[in-house]
Amino acid sequence: DGLKDADGNVLHYDRIYTIGEFDLYIPKDANGKFKKYGSLAESFGDTRETMRGLIPSHVVFNGKVGALTGEGALKAKVGESVLFVHSQANRDTRPHLIGGHGDYVWEMGKFHNPPAKDLETWFVRGGSAGAALYTFLQPGMYAYV
Repeated sequence: DGLKDADGNVLHYDRIYTIGEFDLYIPKDANGKFKKYGSLAESFGDTRETMRGLIPSHVVFNGKVGALTGEGALKAKVGESVLFVHSQANRDTRPHLIGGHGDYVWEMGKFHNPPAKDLETWFVRGGSAGAALYTFLQPGMYAYV
């Protein structure tokens, strides 16, 4: 039946963007510089130890630094509604659209559940996904953080 608000009214979206948030664990040497290895196999032990610390060296969207900027920017026109689907495999996260908000938000990623309304920031649990629907009312650059 498509997306619905808490009262059962149909919600429309023009675009959908999926955003994967990834934690990278790159080992550092004694001087704090990132290590380089000749092969993935050579890095295994150090990488495993770095991951055990549970503090990522990098947190990126869609697998790399700058994935949502420049050529990779997510585009929408004024008046369009965009559904953002955000996943994070490891830690809790709190996405936010600077200059906008979530008109309708499914923090637990369950579209069967009624959405929350008008959230500036939404909570996505580690190992989960969430979604937010926003209608762009003004031109400009919006940052998804």
